[in-house]
Amino acid sequence: MRLLEVCVDGAAGLEAAMQGGADRIELCSSLATGGVTASAGLMALASRLPIPVIALIRPRSGDFVYSNAEELAMLRDIETAAELGLAGIAIGAMTGEGRLDLPMLGRLGRRAQGLQLTLHRAFDLVQDQATALEEAVTLGFHRILTSGGALSATAGAAQLASLVEQSRERIAILAGGGITPRNVRALLQSTQVSEVHASCRSAAVEPAPDLMAFGFAESPARITSAALIQELKASIQRA
Repeated sequence: MRLLEVCVDGAAGLEAAMQGGADRIELCSSLATGGVTASAGLMALASRLPIPVIALIRPRSGDFVYSNAEELAMLRDIETAAELGLAGIAIGAMTGEGRLDLPMLGRLGRRAQGLQLTLHRAFDLVQDQATALEEAVTLGFHRILTSGGALSATAGAAQLASLVEQSRERIAILAGGGITPRNVRALLQSTQVSEVHASCRSAAVEPAPDLMAFGFAESPARITSAALIQELKASIQRA
């Protein structure tokens, strides 16, 4: 069975994900910058849902080389996710040499004991994905969210297929990056991934000019679409 994980960054997104039939949710804030850690309040709201919710643990936008202070913040956010009853966390950390930061990931993973562990798309920036996959298995990750190191999952399809073959079902490969109802069937057939990740966002009503002028809103605004989720899930089921 193939699963659809939908990434959302607000209360409205949670509602749309449920209406659209998402199998799992990745929860964050600020999707426009790739997502950062959601507030405790949003985590609490998400914890009421009847499907698994994975909290993205990312203290800021930008690279994935973190300071000691940023690690402390992530450790506390992991505790919050666990205390609120979320199913898991998505984490990633790198060294300046383009490798996974194994000591830091080990500490973060131990703090998340009992939770599902997703290695997020920091994986797409490592220099040697085959080695990084083995390291993720050793660290106890349940899945890797990746586009195969390309700008989109379709562009990285050959690498995704290679990762699926290497994984030998020891770890799930969660394909993400530009996946739509139109391209998902071919992607599933060519890669044999078992899980798909998408934001399923569409354009919304333009914010009021004064909100944009003060920097309180972005343009064009995009919101999670229940209809797009339904369409994507139907395409996955037909594949």
